[in-house]
Amino acid sequence: DIGKVGIHESILNSNKRLTEDEWRQVKEHPEIGYRILSSSLEFAEIAEDVLEHHERWDGKGYPRGLSGKKISLNARIICLADAYDAMISERPYKLMLSKQEAIEEIRYYSGKQFDPEIAEVFIEKVLKKQL
Repeated sequence: DIGKVGIHESILNSNKRLTEDEWRQVKEHPEIGYRILSSSLEFAEIAEDVLEHHERWDGKGYPRGLSGKKISLNARIICLADAYDAMISERPYKLMLSKQEAIEEIRYYSGKQFDPEIAEVFIEKVLKKQL
C-alpha cells in the first residue's frame, strides 16, 4: 500500500461511503506504488507485484482486471495478506472481524477474490496455528 502516500488522508480515514471520485483516487494507489518502486533499483523487482495486489482471482479486480495465474504469485499472496490484515484491524469505516470470522470470509472469497490454493494454505498453515 505504499501508493497510498499519494491519496489524501481525509479519503483514507473517511468513515463515510466514498464518492465515485474518491474511490477512483483510492484505486490509483497500486499504480502510484508501482511508479515509486519501479524507480528504485532496490525495489524494482517487486513493483509488478504491488501493481497487481488488488487484482482478483475472478478477474474483477483492478487496475488491469487480471485473473487467475495471470496475476503474479507474489501479488496473489499480498492480496490475501492485505485483505486479512484489513479484516482483523479496526478501521474507521468498518468493524474488525475475529480471526474465526476472517477465516470464514477468506473461505467465502476463495476462488473469487483469492487464489483458492493460497487461501487454503494460509488458513491451514498460518491461521490455524494462531487459533
